[in-house]
Amino acid sequence: MKNYKKTHSCGALGMKDEGRRVTLMGWVHRIRDLGGVIFVDLRDREGITQVVFNPEKDGELSRRAKGLGGEDVIAVVGSVQPRPGGMANPQMATGEIEVIADDLYVISKAKTPPFVIEDGVKATEELRLKYRYLDLRRPEMQRIFRLRHRLYQSTRRFFDEKGFLEIETPFLMKSTPEGARDYLVPSRVHRGRFYALPQSPQLYKQLLMVAGFEKYFQIVKCFRDEDLRADRQPEFTQLDVEMSFVDEEDIFDLIERYIERVFREVLNIEIERPFRRLPYRESLLTYGTDKPDLRFGMEIRALTDLDCWKSFEIFRRIVAGGGEVCGLRVDGGAGASRKQVERWEEIVKEGGIGGLIPVRITREGVTSPIKKHIGDGGITKIIERFQGKIGDLILVLAGEGEGLFSAAGGLRLRLAQHLNLIDPTKFILAWIIDYPLLTYDNGAKKFVPVHHPFTAPVEEDIHKLGTSPGEVRARAYDLVLNGQEIAGGSIRLHDRKIQEKIFRVLGIPQGEAKSKFGFLLDALQYGAPPHGGIAFGFDRLAMIMAGKTSIREVIAFPKTTAALSLMDEAPDRVSPAQLKDLGLTIKKKNIT
Repeated sequence: MKNYKKTHSCGALGMKDEGRRVTLMGWVHRIRDLGGVIFVDLRDREGITQVVFNPEKDGELSRRAKGLGGEDVIAVVGSVQPRPGGMANPQMATGEIEVIADDLYVISKAKTPPFVIEDGVKATEELRLKYRYLDLRRPEMQRIFRLRHRLYQSTRRFFDEKGFLEIETPFLMKSTPEGARDYLVPSRVHRGRFYALPQSPQLYKQLLMVAGFEKYFQIVKCFRDEDLRADRQPEFTQLDVEMSFVDEEDIFDLIERYIERVFREVLNIEIERPFRRLPYRESLLTYGTDKPDLRFGMEIRALTDLDCWKSFEIFRRIVAGGGEVCGLRVDGGAGASRKQVERWEEIVKEGGIGGLIPVRITREGVTSPIKKHIGDGGITKIIERFQGKIGDLILVLAGEGEGLFSAAGGLRLRLAQHLNLIDPTKFILAWIIDYPLLTYDNGAKKFVPVHHPFTAPVEEDIHKLGTSPGEVRARAYDLVLNGQEIAGGSIRLHDRKIQEKIFRVLGIPQGEAKSKFGFLLDALQYGAPPHGGIAFGFDRLAMIMAGKTSIREVIAFPKTTAALSLMDEAPDRVSPAQLKDLGLTIKKKNIT
């Protein structure tokens, strides 16, 4: 290779560079032969520049250019000239100029890619993941990772300015129950013993508070062996934050300022604060979820208390059995067809609810299948509950407790999508607060933590731990953005006696607690400060900011929903010698 030196990126040149001799290096994005003159769009990370090979100037050079293929890596030397009159391309950053080539060097030839390297590619996700290094060349993907880079840098600047120390915690740690399965790593040195990859740095960040660091943060990889979906991966990135001598208000203020900063620096968007605070129970009853999308209204309204159900046998039985009635108002939806309402009914049936009853408010009057059962008086009460008006459609459904409101919440979201009620340019955040500390698992026949076992209870509820654990409130909080949970945290337990009491309520024997968490319990005896924190799903935050719906789009080398890497074929089998070193054997009947 000649001693070429790249002088400019393919997105940097403009009229200011007219007459300048430049050397560009990149990938052949597109070739056009217009009557012997060869036009090559040359692409690198920063953009595209049009390069012209003119046979009248150098026939041999043009002949060589004609032999170029898509994705060949080349170096071009030439001079910057304005494009001829009327030929400027306002859609390109470099659209006013072109480079007239006088030298060409082919650095690397490329096979024909399995899909076109351009935005809006039609290839399947499986093919894109198999050739991820090609997929990542696409300008759209490079914009995503530029955004993610800016998010990293803005995050680090913010927490550094606020006096936080970035401290790394171990990847090889003790296996401790944290809600999902651990990824285990066998020890060669200590046969029969295993490390676990961290599901989070939870215990270590608490120990850092005991150690007196007061303010810690880390952008860290975490690992969970769980079933995957669009917003989950077996390995994911977490922004971890912990502080000493704080309460919830301190954390809310810090994190709201952080969100305000990164949206301004990364997207040039101003976020309104303070964020709304929504109690957990209110969120479930109003939106059917603790991850509400607040970019639109259509709130769920409870109807159980209306006395009109006494004359409607189906609903009367549901209410008498402890069930509830609720509904949604679709603004201007009275004209929805019967077929459309039936499609919406299928949505709630998927959630285990028997059906959906429409109440249409039109200029001619109100029509509904239940009107004959509950009369005009009952219909009027429903309309008043929703402040309904002419042109509206009210959808009524009944069922069992939280399952009913969850189904209504799913319907609310589908309706908003169908009716285009969601503004994709909006970013609405809210804190979900007042979570219960514990919930009863009917399958396991025991209480389990709603967040994790190190969450502090509300002080005035501590006495209930021995009598009514399900009524104890947690000092926990989640941060929700556009219907996605992006962060969760709590004030932690710093009192060993209360921590041990929580373990007992969770059915963790003293010996197991000592075995699993002894190092934390011991540390709490040596002057533990009150502390709390929060952890962000960093991939999910980047996904929302990038306008994507899957975190695979913002992870350079993600796994599939089956936890496979199609590109390098991981996980893979290992040699018998490697297994022998670890003292492991694999039963053949388990190999698939």
